[in-house]
Amino acid sequence: MKQKKQKEPGMKRESTRTIRFNSRELSAINQYCEKFHVTNRAKFMREAIITEILRKFDENYPTLWDNDGQPRLF
Repeated sequence: MKQKKQKEPGMKRESTRTIRFNSRELSAINQYCEKFHVTNRAKFMREAIITEILRKFDENYPTLWDNDGQPRLF
């Protein structure tokens, strides 16, 4: 028998956001989910959004120097 995975404290999803798609966007999402057998669309969209956020953070990490070579402390 499979046991439920314990969730980290404070990680309960309590906030709600609504996303609106036009018909072409929704069609693309539906085709993708059908092709790649995505059964949990909420999880899929959460992971896609967080993946993009983390990628952007990784690309734009803070540095000690500006592009002109001058130190930037704040």
